[in-house]
Amino acid sequence: MPNIEVILGDITKQAVDAIVNAANCSLLGGGGVDGAIHRAAGPELLAECRTLHGCETGKAKITKGYRLPAKYVIHTPGPVWQSGGYGEEALLRSCYRSCLELASQNGCETVDFPSISTGVYHFPLEKASRIAVGTIAAYLAEHPEIRRVRMVCFDARTKAHYDRALAELA
Repeated sequence: MPNIEVILGDITKQAVDAIVNAANCSLLGGGGVDGAIHRAAGPELLAECRTLHGCETGKAKITKGYRLPAKYVIHTPGPVWQSGGYGEEALLRSCYRSCLELASQNGCETVDFPSISTGVYHFPLEKASRIAVGTIAAYLAEHPEIRRVRMVCFDARTKAHYDRALAELA
């Protein structure tokens, strides 16, 4: 089974090769995870993000981690949930896959993800957790260069959903 872990914690405190930022399309910071990562990384992150000219939903871009303990930040704008009839599931899969592809291309062996799109974007947590874990497991099965991926959950409710999705994989 691929090396996927689920932990409760603060993604801005993780000493890994890359953390993933659940960004908005501007990449210029926002609320939730995005705002926390920008605050913890310092103004240099915003300055680098300005040079990237945004990012499409489902894609990803990478920056340095600056003042974070992570070497890199991989930014991905997740889809806003609009009833499920607008390709949201495919876009969410693409977020995870795009982030992992960038991690591979940049020599990252350890990657930590937040729960993308399940906050203010209202993606149903049960669906999102299964999509995330399934997409990550499929990628890791083909890419041994990434040794470990963790889902870093902000609260116990979110962690419970990811734990369940991971158990269903086994």
